[in-house]
Amino acid sequence: MTTLWDTTGSDVVRALEAERRSAGALAFGLALTLVVVTDQDSVAEAEAAAKAAAAAHPCRILLVIRRHLEAPEPRLDAEVLIGGRLGPGEAVVMRMFGRLGLHAESVVLPLLAPDAPVVTWWHGAMPDKIAFDPLGVFADRRVTESMYSNNPMAALHQRAVDYAPGDTDLSWARTTSWRALIAAAFDSLSSTPKSAMVTGAETPPTALLVGWLRSKLGIDVHLNVSGRDIQEVSFELSDAGTATQLSIKRRDERSAVIKRADQADRVMPLPPRDLGDLLAEDVRRLDADEVFAEALSAWTGVKNLSRRSPKREHIWHDPMNGSSPADAAEVEQSDEKARKAPAKKATKASKATEKSAAKAPARSTAKATKASGRKPAKK
Repeated sequence: MTTLWDTTGSDVVRALEAERRSAGALAFGLALTLVVVTDQDSVAEAEAAAKAAAAAHPCRILLVIRRHLEAPEPRLDAEVLIGGRLGPGEAVVMRMFGRLGLHAESVVLPLLAPDAPVVTWWHGAMPDKIAFDPLGVFADRRVTESMYSNNPMAALHQRAVDYAPGDTDLSWARTTSWRALIAAAFDSLSSTPKSAMVTGAETPPTALLVGWLRSKLGIDVHLNVSGRDIQEVSFELSDAGTATQLSIKRRDERSAVIKRADQADRVMPLPPRDLGDLLAEDVRRLDADEVFAEALSAWTGVKNLSRRSPKREHIWHDPMNGSSPADAAEVEQSDEKARKAPAKKATKASKATEKSAAKAPARSTAKATKASGRKPAKK
């Protein structure tokens, strides 16, 4: 491991090359580059999750820790590791102080592995618009966490408003076990679902599960807010004119029970998943997740998410500025009106001046003629 204090991006690149030479490591075995964006309070959790994801998918980990944006002097401290605490692969941990944290791409871009896809994961606070952060603009896959927002449901809706193919949220991976159980329960059924109800807390995973059922089954799916997390999913079925019930209910922290009136109860595994497993699932695929887009659209009502362009253009936004982008747009419009208003007044004033100037010689000639006593000449 090489530790660099108050360093530069060029020094970090050279240190990584030196570590690779001494370790005999080669970059062509990397499946992708995983860029992790977090703060100092969440570093340990982010490192553990990135290590688990790297064990499943060999990758170069670039950990960006934004610290003290208000610091008067920018500074970069870095650790370069190969085969260290972040797994057997290559990793660079960068602590960025001051305004450097707003320009992290200047250090990260030279560290990207050649010809390897890029996945950016925001662990914790995420931008309202991914285009505000260049670390998301150049990524092939972008992973956010609505659950960590102050208002998770509003954050999930914002993900739909700002969606582009290639985006995903860890809340979607949190529904994978439930979706697998529901699919398994319907494998042996010939009945037609008429309606469904999801019981659980009003959280992004529960909302996405409701959206998935609506988009796939095309039926009314209601949310019964109760308890913590997802507790139960029940269906009203129609089988040859006879109404029946199907329910999948969590029994304890590690299992669930599938119940149907004409069948014996079945106990199925439903273990909790840690953050590393969720992240490993999301970096497994690098193409657009159309099923996630359909579920997000069905819950939020924002249409045609999959038809949007996957390309983003960077929009500079200073998070230190208290005004929102909408406020900034209004200020810009008012400034534009203010700039145009004086121009209009100046134009009117110049026209009035020209008119007065044209009439002035005629009035002067008339006065001179009257003073001399001569009659004006006829034209």
